Amino acid sequence: MTRILALALALAAAPVFASTDLTLDQAKMDEIRATLTEQGYDVRKIDVEDGMIEVYALKDGKKLELYLDETLKIVRTKEEN
Repeated sequence: MTRILALALALAAAPVFASTDLTLDQAKMDEIRATLTEQGYDVRKIDVEDGMIEVYALKDGKKLELYLDETLKIVRTKEEN
């Protein structure tokens, strides 16, 4: 019984230790650019940083850093000076 519980706990924790290495191919970058362009952003640069997609873009005259998750949802926006 103890082994089963230990195995269950180990499997539950596995996603926490999953690799956060995210790579972008040209098709994914094109998808990001198209998605954000539809939302009114002028995409300047796309990078990967700390397991998140980082996009440098302009919108309404403001320079922005957008952080997207792997589903391309914007999870954080930072205005640059």
